This record gives sequence, structure tokens and C-alpha cells, in this order.
Amino acid sequence: MKVFSAAQVKQWDAYTITHEPVSSTDLMERAANACFKWLQQRYHSKQFYNIFCGRGNNGGDGLALARMLIQQKHSVTVYVLENGKEGSADFEINLKKLETFTFSIHSIASEKDFPEIPADVLVIDALFGTGLSKPLTNIAAALATHINQSAVPVISIDIPSGLFADVSSKGNITVNAAHTLSFQQPKLAFFMAENEECFGDVHILDIGLHPQFEKEEEAVYHTVDKASVQSIYKPRKQHSHKGTYGHAALVAGSYGMMGAAVLSAKSCMRSGAGKLTAFIPECGYTIVQTAIPEAMCQVYGVCFIEGIESMDTFNAVGIGPGIGRHPSHTGLLKLIFQQVSTPLVLDADALNIMAENKELLPLMPRHTILTPHPKEFERLFGKTENDFERLQLALQKSKEYNCYIILKGHNTFISTPEQKGYINSTGNAGMATAGSGDVLTGILTGLLAQGYPPLQAGIMGMYLHGAAGDIAACELSQEAMIAGDIADYLPKAFRLFLE
Repeated sequence: MKVFSAAQVKQWDAYTITHEPVSSTDLMERAANACFKWLQQRYHSKQFYNIFCGRGNNGGDGLALARMLIQQKHSVTVYVLENGKEGSADFEINLKKLETFTFSIHSIASEKDFPEIPADVLVIDALFGTGLSKPLTNIAAALATHINQSAVPVISIDIPSGLFADVSSKGNITVNAAHTLSFQQPKLAFFMAENEECFGDVHILDIGLHPQFEKEEEAVYHTVDKASVQSIYKPRKQHSHKGTYGHAALVAGSYGMMGAAVLSAKSCMRSGAGKLTAFIPECGYTIVQTAIPEAMCQVYGVCFIEGIESMDTFNAVGIGPGIGRHPSHTGLLKLIFQQVSTPLVLDADALNIMAENKELLPLMPRHTILTPHPKEFERLFGKTENDFERLQLALQKSKEYNCYIILKGHNTFISTPEQKGYINSTGNAGMATAGSGDVLTGILTGLLAQGYPPLQAGIMGMYLHGAAGDIAACELSQEAMIAGDIADYLPKAFRLFLE
């Protein structure tokens, strides 16, 4: 699914009005009706609502919703935040309609007009929508704070008031919603960790915007869901053998960190690679051969990997889990970069070594996949002020080095050399555990070995990784799951593609 900017969403509304055709007030009615139906399903027995409206179109949505709730015998009190100006045309139309149904419409012109919010009401936030371009100040900021201080559920229409749709709102005052009822598709802001306290549970409501606009309009950001991954997935052919699915290589492990090699190797095999050779130090030979008997091993070095010979015969190579940061590893990476013409995955200490030796970055083979967590990303490419800037920097560096960057997190993100970004929809906080990234490296390497192009491998790999984590969390709990569980639940994650 495409993720449009606030400006593009406005254009989409205008396109729908022109091409359906439909009036803007009718489109507002659709939005309000979608919210009304959601409320009826979830809070069908709730009788009391306080609806806070601004004077723009978001406020118009709130007024139309108030009218629908009153018609169904709910008790509704509406508060309009005054700004000294007339409302938008559609706001004024809905205000006149609402005035024929109720006298419970109150103006808020100063803080003395702030109402007490009873414990038995639902608060609807319809103050400001995606058109907001400046932080809340003065009475608007005070009202948002007043709403947040109430101990009642807050439901925001389209986006919590004060939150920007596609740039950072860090440090701004916003309404903190328990639920956000957004329209047609998610906003980029909903995927940013810095906004986690603002939007609560997001529910995307279809209001029938014209599908042709979405089809034709380009977007920088896209979400990755089950349908998009199913379109990539290639079922196995009946007449095939292990050579059909590629020979993967993993350069992993050192004394005290052989678990990383085991997790990566297991995940690589579980992701469908036909064969795997693990390049490991001698100290880990028995460990890997015992834990992953399906993998072959080549030993280089005693306590850490050194002196690897040719690696140009493999279909994909993953480097980094648990290798440590030894001085000789700089030369090791240079050698591998020179030898390897097949897809390459760099993770963990491979990234840390590159961060300490920036001259390695331009030496990476084209279309290499980097898999940093936020701190590794910062060491590689520098600090950013917020999550939005980090995504922009990832896109910039993908283009500069002709590589794919998989920025790990709750909504794992892939940036591409073509300046597209893909946001994962699977995964949970239980995956914030040691070794989770090693599992992802193994999955990616296994998918690349089978012939999936780097972008497809990245999209499918992060989705599988998160889906396996979701299944593990469901069965084991987020608190109790460990990285090995993600690898163990990969079989069930793959079965999702068969449903």
C-alpha cells in the first residue's frame, strides 16, 4: 500500500470530488459515517460523547459525526475552538445542520471555557487534521493538554490534533489518543517510534476515495503486507533438488559469540536455502556441527575468523553475526568485497567495522544489503534529529552507495537506491532481544541464495522475520520469547503464504 504525504491526500480528495463526481460535503459525510459505524461497533452501549472541533474540515467531520450520534439517541456535547475566523465552507454547512438537532454546542474562546470532562464520556478529538502545518500554541495547546489530563478514552479523527502527518512533531504538544480513526491509508507519522504515545491503536477506514488516483500517483513510501509478499513468494517446484535453491555462505561467530552463528545458520536453512556453508573459527566447529547438522563448515582462524580464501562460488553471502571487531577484519571485508559478485548481506560487527573504516563503504558490491539497528546506522552514517530525518538519510545513503538499507525496528524499513521506502507491518516488542538481528541475516541470506532479487528478499525477509516473531509472541508471550523462537516459528510464518 502506498503511503501518501499530507499534500497528496488533499489532492486525492480533490481528485475524487472532480472525477466521481461527489461534493466535498458528501465526502465529509462519508468520513463521519465511517467513524460513526466504528463507534457503534465498539462502543454501542456508550451514551455520552464530548466532541471537540476546530473550524477546519477536521472539525466539520466532528460536527457531522455529532449529528449522526444524536440521531441515534446518544448524548452529545460539542465544543468549538474559536480562532477569530470563520470556519471552512464545509464546517459552516455542518454546523448549520447540527444546530437543527441540538443546542449543546459551546464555544471555547479562552481557558475559562474549558469544560470539566466527566469520567463516563468518550472524548472525540476533531480539532486539527492533516492540514496542520504549525505546532499547537496558546489556547489550542492548552486545550490539548486539558484533554490529555482527563482520565477518559480519547478518539482522534484522521490524526491526533497537533501531530504532523509526514514531518517530525518531536517536542510538540499533541492530543494523545487511545484510538485514531484515519481514512483510506495510514500516515507516515503512524510508523514513527517518536510518535508512539500520540496515536494509540490506528484504524484505517475506507471512505471510497477514487482508486484511480492511488493507482497513478507515485509515492516514496509503501507498506509491506501479506498480499504484497504473497505476490513475491515462489512456491517450490516438484522436480527440484538442493542445487535448485542455491548455496549460501555465512561468515559468522567468534569465541564467546558462536550463538550468533548458530542463529543465523538455522534461520538460513529454515528460509529455504538448498545448501549452507558456515565460515567459522575453530573454537566454534563442534558447536555449529552439533546445533545445525544440515550446515557444512569451513574453519579459518582459532578464536576469530581470519584468512578466508575464495568465496566467489556461492549464490549469496552473509557477513557479520558474532564475528567481533578484530583489526584483521578490515582486510577480510576488503577481500570479500573484491571476490564476491553475488548478493551480499552485512550485519552486526561487519557494520561496526565499516563504521570505523568508512573507506570500506564505497567498496561494497552494488546492491549489498545492510541491516543496521538505529545505533549501528548512526555510527555508519551520522546522527539525525528525529525518525523522519533517519528515513531520509537512509534513502540518501542507499542512492549514494547503490545499496539497500534495512533499518531494524518495530516497523522495519527498507530504503532503496531508487529512492523508495518500504515499511514492514509485522513484528512486535518481544523481538527486542539479543540475536533477533542474527536471525534476520540468516533469512535474507537464504532468500538471496534462492534467487530472490535483493529488494524482494528484503521485503519478504523482514515480513517473515516479523511474522515468525508475531506467532512466537502469540504462543509464548512477548516477554518470554527469545531469538531462537523466531527461527523456530519460521515454518508457520511461511504457511501464511499458503492461506
